[in-house]
Amino acid sequence: NKDVTLEVNLPAYTFEDAEREIFLDNVSLKNILTALEYKKNIILQGPPGVGKTYMAKRLAYLTMEEKDASKIEMVQFHQSYSYEDFIQGYRPKEDGSFKLENGVFYRFCKKAQVDPDSKYFFIIDEINRGNLSKIFGELMLLIEADKRGPLNAISLTYTATSENKFYIPSNVFIIGSMNTADRSLALVDYALRRRFAFINILPCFNNKFKDELINIGVDEALIDIIASKIDLLNNIIGSDLNLGKGFKIGHSYFCNVPNNKGDEDWYNNIIRHEIAPILEEYWFDSEDKAKSEINRLYL
Repeated sequence: NKDVTLEVNLPAYTFEDAEREIFLDNVSLKNILTALEYKKNIILQGPPGVGKTYMAKRLAYLTMEEKDASKIEMVQFHQSYSYEDFIQGYRPKEDGSFKLENGVFYRFCKKAQVDPDSKYFFIIDEINRGNLSKIFGELMLLIEADKRGPLNAISLTYTATSENKFYIPSNVFIIGSMNTADRSLALVDYALRRRFAFINILPCFNNKFKDELINIGVDEALIDIIASKIDLLNNIIGSDLNLGKGFKIGHSYFCNVPNNKGDEDWYNNIIRHEIAPILEEYWFDSEDKAKSEINRLYL
């Protein structure tokens, strides 16, 4: 009875809520939901600051139609992340021996298996930072939408007996995020690309962005200046042969306004501490170009 009460008290999350928070238009949002339902695995790819991780959680809420954080798990991939962290592996014990431990994705799938009527969402931040073939291992087969369920169960690398097979249930959805402006990352291999729908997320300095900033205390005139300056900067970045649209500056840098004081100092601090270092890296071989574009942004 206690669990039922908790479920009833969960706040609902509607399409209108998502439209207001994500800044996407109605058609784009519906297309993403369709891809998620059909493919079960999507990757939100885009430049820094477009709110990919923020959007991933809202897509999960919208699909569940409620804000149920208990059905969402989030990890961040990195170069040292392994199959043993993700699926299963032997871990040392205090006495010097080793014990077979289940990884975060294995535990998450087992949790979803016993609750087949609910939808579960596994969010992978910076998915292309990891060695994907190494991390997913034999699960590269099972993450396909038509390979879900007990009929497709397989033995895992560390499974002791053939009877103890593993499968990904059909109520598990995977949402990855990928920063297109990170030069240090290798391309995602084709095997994984076939299993995910890739969604391009671009900066949104639109009316929804403006309404949100007005609501959190930013002067409307300043919002117009922000949109104008960053749009011009993004046009320059997008037309740069060494950069392109995957390197544009996102809107989320300007969506955090401490104490509702969205003034010129707040804006200049964002440029100084967040935008300027990115532009210096973009034009590392052209210091004058970087300095010129940074100075043009200040108020």
